[in-house]
Amino acid sequence: MKTSARKNVLSKWLKTKALLKDPKIRKLVPETRRMNEKTLRSMLNRYAMVYVKPVAGTYGNGVMRVERANGVYTYQTGEKKRTFGSFASLYRSILRHKRKRPYLVQKGIRLLKYKGRRFDIRVMVQRNLQGTWEKTGIIGRVAHPRKIVTNYHSGGKPMEVRTLLKPLVSGNRLARIENRLSRAGYDAAKVLSRTYPGLNMIGADIGLDAHFRPWIIELNTNPDPYIFRHLKDKRIPRKVLRYARALKRIPPAR
Repeated sequence: MKTSARKNVLSKWLKTKALLKDPKIRKLVPETRRMNEKTLRSMLNRYAMVYVKPVAGTYGNGVMRVERANGVYTYQTGEKKRTFGSFASLYRSILRHKRKRPYLVQKGIRLLKYKGRRFDIRVMVQRNLQGTWEKTGIIGRVAHPRKIVTNYHSGGKPMEVRTLLKPLVSGNRLARIENRLSRAGYDAAKVLSRTYPGLNMIGADIGLDAHFRPWIIELNTNPDPYIFRHLKDKRIPRKVLRYARALKRIPPAR
């Protein structure tokens, strides 16, 4: 199958490179590089906290949060946190954990929190029945209290975006942030589809930092449409599922 006809792009690296082609979207993508000893060391020195993740992976499996502070190095995966006295010992442990799988290292975004738990936002963008792109849903994902990833299948909790943001902002500013999130997801999906025009359903995972700046953490080309059933407005999941079924891009219900 030709690349342009693919309906699912597994490589996070290829998706990142596609986004970087657009000058507007490039500003929303955290610095991301192929992980090796040199890139991990330099990005840790630059940002103090990074995420390393498999080039191809789902549900947050294999993702690690790596930090450097006061000469001490740590990384967490799942609920387990490891501490090291040197970069060399940290890197050896990461190599053992990742085995021979290729990994990426990404600038760490210190996500906003809800009741002490990190959260990000999933924006669903789909081709509608006329074949044009449409933002069909937006939902928050709150991480398990002892984990670093927000994925539903790793213990994350889907929640209304307004519920997550109301303790932090209010009124017109809240609405502006919601609109900015939706726009970022929609624009990123359209940019990705220029490289991979066979796509018809994209889930944009977007983080907000302390300044409420949106960051496109990842684009999922096989997103779970059922997560939107957790929203109060049941018209949203009905539309998401209707479009997914019409385009035969719907995974089995869980």
